[in-house]
Amino acid sequence: MNLPAPTAADTAEPRTAIVTGSDSGIGRAVAVALAGGGLDVGITYHTDAEGAGETAREVRSHGVSAHVRQLDLTRLPGEADVIDALAEDLGGVDVLVNCSGTGSAELAIDMDFDTWREVVAVDLDGPFACSQRAARHMVAAGRGGRIITITSVHEHAPRVGAAPYCAAKAGAGALTKVLAIELARHGITVNSVAPGEISTPMTGQTDADPRSQERPGVPLGRTGDAREVAAAVAFLATPAAAYITGASLVVDGGMLLMGPQASSELGGHDWRTIE
Repeated sequence: MNLPAPTAADTAEPRTAIVTGSDSGIGRAVAVALAGGGLDVGITYHTDAEGAGETAREVRSHGVSAHVRQLDLTRLPGEADVIDALAEDLGGVDVLVNCSGTGSAELAIDMDFDTWREVVAVDLDGPFACSQRAARHMVAAGRGGRIITITSVHEHAPRVGAAPYCAAKAGAGALTKVLAIELARHGITVNSVAPGEISTPMTGQTDADPRSQERPGVPLGRTGDAREVAAAVAFLATPAAAYITGASLVVDGGMLLMGPQASSELGGHDWRTIE
């Protein structure tokens, strides 16, 4: 069998990455993991400049460069200029990781429209605008590239009280698939990583040890570590993942497998309301 020769986009080692929302949690873990692989990293933050600075210090400890810029995804499309600025700082962008995110905890019937729009802006408009800007740089450079969006298990399954979050994450998953087929001819792969419950500031578990966070409803029995999500992202950024595109890599300890099993264990109707 005569196999096609690998292209430059298949084998090119990434040199630069932009990770949005990398001032803490999963974003910080991703930035540090990519730095550990030798990539220079662009870091964005919304309000936590100190956290972004700490991420930059960790990145630089790996002997690579770090560049920090503020990014407010509720102020699109203009704020997407930050991606262009970071690409200039880095001398290009080979990998974009859309990690900025926010959420809400309110029944849809009680929600005001501003709350809906803020969550959708950050979690769906943001990945679109940032991916568009990064893809333009990748296409112009002709080296291929990687776009990876951190979605959630709620890309695939709903949750009471999280209407805009679930809608945005599902939309980001569909956007991933569209971009995957549109950008394939440029050697750019586009994938999502869908975490379950991860011990991070966003879940109110700053500095918590996942192995001490018991979760009987999750097959692996615990929450996840941000570095476990980052490892999946780092793999997708490598040439070894050149034939993976349009995929959603679930990192959830088996949570999504528990739908029918878990529903049979519910003994009341408390799940229908928000505490």
